[in-house]
Amino acid sequence: MSERIEGHGGALALAALRAHGVREMFTLSGGHVFPLYDAAHQLGFPIYDVRHEQSAVFAAEAVAKLQRRPGLAVLTAGPGVTNGISGLTSAFFNASPILVLGGRAPQFRWGAGSLQELDHLPLVTPVTKHAETVLRPEDIPHVVSGALTTALTPHRGPVFVDLPLEVAFSVAAAALPAVAAIEAIEADPAEVAKAADLIARGQRPVLIAGSDVYAGDAVAALRAAAEAFAVPVFTNGMGRGALPPDHPLAFTKSRRVALQQADVVVVVGTPLDFRLNFGDFGAAAVVHVVDAPGERAGHRRPAAAPAGDLRLILSAFADHPGDRVDHTEWVAELRAAEDAARTRDAAEMGAETDPIRPARVYGELRRVLARDAVTIGDGGDFVSYAGRYLEPAQPGTWLDPGPYGCLGTGMGYAMGARVTHPDRQICVLMGDGAAGFSLLDVESLVRQRLPVVIVVGNNGIWGLEKHPMRALYGYDVAADLQPELRYDQVVQALGGAGETVTRAADLGPALRRAFAAGVPYLVNVVTDPADAYPRSSNLA
Repeated sequence: MSERIEGHGGALALAALRAHGVREMFTLSGGHVFPLYDAAHQLGFPIYDVRHEQSAVFAAEAVAKLQRRPGLAVLTAGPGVTNGISGLTSAFFNASPILVLGGRAPQFRWGAGSLQELDHLPLVTPVTKHAETVLRPEDIPHVVSGALTTALTPHRGPVFVDLPLEVAFSVAAAALPAVAAIEAIEADPAEVAKAADLIARGQRPVLIAGSDVYAGDAVAALRAAAEAFAVPVFTNGMGRGALPPDHPLAFTKSRRVALQQADVVVVVGTPLDFRLNFGDFGAAAVVHVVDAPGERAGHRRPAAAPAGDLRLILSAFADHPGDRVDHTEWVAELRAAEDAARTRDAAEMGAETDPIRPARVYGELRRVLARDAVTIGDGGDFVSYAGRYLEPAQPGTWLDPGPYGCLGTGMGYAMGARVTHPDRQICVLMGDGAAGFSLLDVESLVRQRLPVVIVVGNNGIWGLEKHPMRALYGYDVAADLQPELRYDQVVQALGGAGETVTRAADLGPALRRAFAAGVPYLVNVVTDPADAYPRSSNLA
């Protein structure tokens, strides 16, 4: 029998949220959503507030990503919601199960010109799984509960619900729906067997695992499948760390060699997008494993495309009864390429040059980061190096903006990560361009006693634009920033701490001070603007 609850719209919404395991609210204050704050205050439900609504949405997304449960952002009407749309869009591309609860101008005088009167739904519908306006307070628990179920159902993603002012403030009685079980999607057994047979018979198979492997709690099944086939594994997004760096089948630095020579490429839990050359691997047969039928690539026709619960599919791969090709020589060949690349990278990460090369920053970070540290990438050129030089040792320890490539995630992700892991190292890797998007939210971290370390790669340019533009046109415009700007002093002014590093030899001590500080601490590393990540362009 359903529980009956009574209260204003905020209390009704919070009851449904708590039933679904939501444990905190990220927000920026606004009068339209006061009842949600009142309900949270009365129950001691944690509220974390920010200086820009995008940070609230990114913080909710970090919680959703790291904890594999719903994250909540509460945004006031009009500009509060529109300021959060980039965060919603990132969550949409990242399949992050967040709920944005929006305030809304009063419905009873709609069209009369109330403060911040805007119909949000046409704006948010393209980047959410579900968007709805609640017109009666007694409907709030049902709508919120249904939206959260939709967010958690593969393929996961964000949902949006807004509450007109009079609906949020009105008192009503309503039934609290039972939390619906998320049913596992059963893949077509014939398609699963076909995919497994292709992997088993491949002479040079490669497996690439992405974020949905972590989101679907399929890490153990991935390892079992990889070991059963003895297939080399590469990862991207939150797939990173699914196999620890010392696992004999874990590879990071030989991907180009592997994909050039592979005859079967198995992509699990990530789209065939620009990060994977749009699924074009030459003559190799492509197996694309996705968590829902709607995620099958429309621009490629894979040799096999099982769609369903990733744990079930990968477990079926591991249990494949057919014969398997011995991949010992193939794995050894890639290991040789991996070791050679690792030797080259070690030299770059130890470079004593001044100005500092970005690789040296990551060489020093590798010495101070704990195995369970959560590392956050927010930037273009500088963060591109992180993918090459940092190797997460555990799943659920890497956050980046994902395929949408939205800058400004850093402080919101840091807040969500610190709330999730109070006792771990939280390290934000930030380009100096990205610093302009969210650095003021250091104040939110300071005020709410959420210490993190921020490492800024400060080369004074938009690196992924300046160098390609010069290569294309022989000149560049709109690609310069102030050289050697003191971002550490910005953080100090906001109540944190920091320092600028210009010599490679000073990097290690600065990072150790940062992680010992116990407050938001920014290490502002002046890097060589001529040393850009080796890619011709960020356009695709």
